[in-house]
Amino acid sequence: MIFRGFVFVFFLGLFFNCGSAKPTATPEQIARLDQLVKNQSFVIESNWALPQTTNTLMALQNAGFFSTGDSASRISLSGNPNELKIDNQTVTSQLPYFGEVQSTSGYNGSDNSISFEGDWTDYRVVKNDNSSYTIRFDAKSHSENFDVIIHLYPNLSSEIILKGAKRFPIRYTGFVSSISEEN
Repeated sequence: MIFRGFVFVFFLGLFFNCGSAKPTATPEQIARLDQLVKNQSFVIESNWALPQTTNTLMALQNAGFFSTGDSASRISLSGNPNELKIDNQTVTSQLPYFGEVQSTSGYNGSDNSISFEGDWTDYRVVKNDNSSYTIRFDAKSHSENFDVIIHLYPNLSSEIILKGAKRFPIRYTGFVSSISEEN
C-alpha cells in the first residue's frame, strides 16, 4: 500500500512539474517593442530563411547543393547581408530568396532577391494578447507585388512572411532593432 502511495505521489509530482512554463515578457521589453512599432522606425535582420519545401528544393538537397547545417526548409543567412527596414511610410528590403519562382520577369542576369523600396500600402498593426505585434502591408518591387506579414515579439525576435505574386512564399526569422541602433 505504501508503494502505491509513493508511485501516485511520484507521478502526481511529475505531472505538475513537467508542464511547459509560458515565458513572460518584462514590462521594459514590452515598452521597447511598443515604442518601435509606434514610431514606425525599425529594421529587421534575419538569421534564417525558411522557404516552402518543394520537390525541386528536396532534389537540390539530395544532390548536396546546400551548405552543412542547411536543408531544403531551413537556410542560414549568417554572413549574408539582409534587412527589411520600415521608416515612417517607407519600406526597403534586401532579402535573398530561396525557392521556386513561378514566372520570371527576365533573364539577362536579373536579381531574384526580394528587393523593394518605396511606400507601403494597406498598413495594419494588431497588438496580440501576448504583447507581440502582427504588422501587415503590401509592397511592390520593380516587377512583383508582395503581401508582407511581420510578427514582432517582446524579446525583439521577429518573423517575416512574404507572399509574392510570382513565387512561392518564404519565411525569415531574426531580430528587430531601432534604426538608430543599426547605424
